[in-house]
Amino acid sequence: MIKRTFVVVKHNQYKKRLVVLIACTAVSFFYSDGYAKQTEKMTENKSQQTSKNLDKVHQEIKNQKKNIALTSKKRKQLESQLKNDELAIAKAAKATNQTNNELILSKNKIKQLTQQKAQLLKQKKQQQDLLAQQLRAAYSSGNHDYLKLILNQKKPASVQRTLTYYQYFNQARITEITKFETTVKQLTQVTLEQQEQTAKLTQLKQQQTSQKQQLSNSSKARKSTLKKLNKQLLTNQQKLNKLEFEEENLAIELSRLEKLSRQEQKIKTLNLTGLNSLKHQLNWPIKGRLFKRFGNRKQGSLKWKGVLINAPVGTEIKSIHNGKVLFSDWLNGYGLVIVVDHGDGYMSLYGHNQALLKNVGDRVETGEPLALVGQSGGQSRSGLYFEIRHDGKTVNPKIWCQ
Repeated sequence: MIKRTFVVVKHNQYKKRLVVLIACTAVSFFYSDGYAKQTEKMTENKSQQTSKNLDKVHQEIKNQKKNIALTSKKRKQLESQLKNDELAIAKAAKATNQTNNELILSKNKIKQLTQQKAQLLKQKKQQQDLLAQQLRAAYSSGNHDYLKLILNQKKPASVQRTLTYYQYFNQARITEITKFETTVKQLTQVTLEQQEQTAKLTQLKQQQTSQKQQLSNSSKARKSTLKKLNKQLLTNQQKLNKLEFEEENLAIELSRLEKLSRQEQKIKTLNLTGLNSLKHQLNWPIKGRLFKRFGNRKQGSLKWKGVLINAPVGTEIKSIHNGKVLFSDWLNGYGLVIVVDHGDGYMSLYGHNQALLKNVGDRVETGEPLALVGQSGGQSRSGLYFEIRHDGKTVNPKIWCQ
């Protein structure tokens, strides 16, 4: 009986353990399945969020590319407008410069004519006094009737002397009268020319006023365009890319000009000997402070390949040596540029000008005006960018200029 009871109890304990085990297994399975589903759902949500974020990033990239394209397009339009503004300034500045030179010539001419007129008036007065003396002398010698003198046979010797005297006297008087008439004609001509020059001077002054107004309007337009252009900010990398492109463009253009120069020198002799023997003997193209020096850091790894000289707008830029103009036009990044060939592979370049006074093919001498200082090429301050190159490579201008 006791044994039977022990077996029953043991069997019951076993059943309880089995039930607990089955229950635990069921609970474990239930929670495990729920956790898997939850994990799967979380992964799915995370994947969806990642996809949304990726789509958002792609959209932002797309928008950024679109903005960059629009900005680039707008910059090109503004740069084109800036070029037009600077060319308009150059035209007005060149016309004003020519008018100023004509004004100086006209004023000098009027001064010369005034001096000439004063001299002729003095000469006229002297001739008038001389004629008056001759007339008084003739009157004091007596009133002789020429017919009576000829018919008077009593004193033929005296008559002959008197006639000879009158002949000399009349000849001298005729000469003085002729001189007097010539002086009067010259005086009249000088007076008319003086009046013409005075009228021309008045016209030139009116023209100068109009040109100054036009120059002022063009300068205001450029200032407005430059302000809009500066709002289109560039990153350091974009600035570097822009400068690299401009330098490369300049190098290509100068290489073309160098080949052209060598071809021309083969065809005909230009008598250009270069700058090799002129080190430390040339004058700078303008007087001013070197704001940027050769070899200084420009942007990133780029360095200045010339010098930037501070000077007021309108200052005359002079050729460092005789040569021939190879280039005279607007160039992206450098504004209005003039390049002079000095022979033997040497060239000098003058950039950021307000106006160009020489054309391609012109022969220039040492110290001859080439251009006027400006700030073309988008510069915010006036000055001259100056380079010297030999066989296409830039060299330090301080080796030649002092």
